[in-house]
Amino acid sequence: MAMPPILPLGLASIPKPPQFPPPAAKNQMYNPNRIPYRPTPTAYHRHNRRRCTCRRCFCFCCFWSLLLICTVLLLAAIAGAGFYFLFRPKPPAFSVSSLKIIQFKLTTTSDDTTHLTVKLNLTLSTKNPNKKLIYNYDPISLTVNSNSVLLANGSFTGFSSGPNNITIIHSTLSMASQVLDADSISSLKSDLRRKNGLPMKILLDTMVLAKMDKLKSKEVGIRVTCDGIHGRIPTGKTPAVASTTNAKCKADLRMKILKWTF
Repeated sequence: MAMPPILPLGLASIPKPPQFPPPAAKNQMYNPNRIPYRPTPTAYHRHNRRRCTCRRCFCFCCFWSLLLICTVLLLAAIAGAGFYFLFRPKPPAFSVSSLKIIQFKLTTTSDDTTHLTVKLNLTLSTKNPNKKLIYNYDPISLTVNSNSVLLANGSFTGFSSGPNNITIIHSTLSMASQVLDADSISSLKSDLRRKNGLPMKILLDTMVLAKMDKLKSKEVGIRVTCDGIHGRIPTGKTPAVASTTNAKCKADLRMKILKWTF
């Protein structure tokens, strides 16, 4: 019969190390009815959620605003197209009937300053080619230039031009003792030596309003430019009649946006 091993003195009294954690402790820690732990959202997560909500609202507002603007523009375009095809509005037509040079004088004073004195009689005609539209004009500003040199200016009272109506505009334009620089003097003397005479351009600026029955548009600026006019200096007291055979007038709308005029 085998003998059990004999342990050295001192080792037999050493207890076994306990198991960690003990099995009973594991059973006590586990509780099936316990609510699981869920961490609360931090301030960072709450801020991100709020930022996403604000961004979504901003995009939503931008989308509907853009849709509303596009709808209004589309309806306006449809209304404008319908108005155009129904009534066929046409712009007013302008023409130069006559231009008489009453006075044209260049004088040089003792201090070598050159002065220009001009007096003109201008006759224009304007026609409203529409069958139902009425054009109401504000007071008109008239200017006559020769290249970049201002010759004379004047004005004409406002008027109303009915359908298929022709209105005659008579105005006297003048400029008294205007001081000229060296470039203007050289330009005028060079043009006066031309065979055709002095080239002149007429500018007409005013505001016009279109009206039809109870419908009325807003006032818009209009500029009429008439060129192809040539004249000579009058001799004596007889006025010189400028050549208007090749005169052509063009009307352009002038819209002002902020500080810019187109």
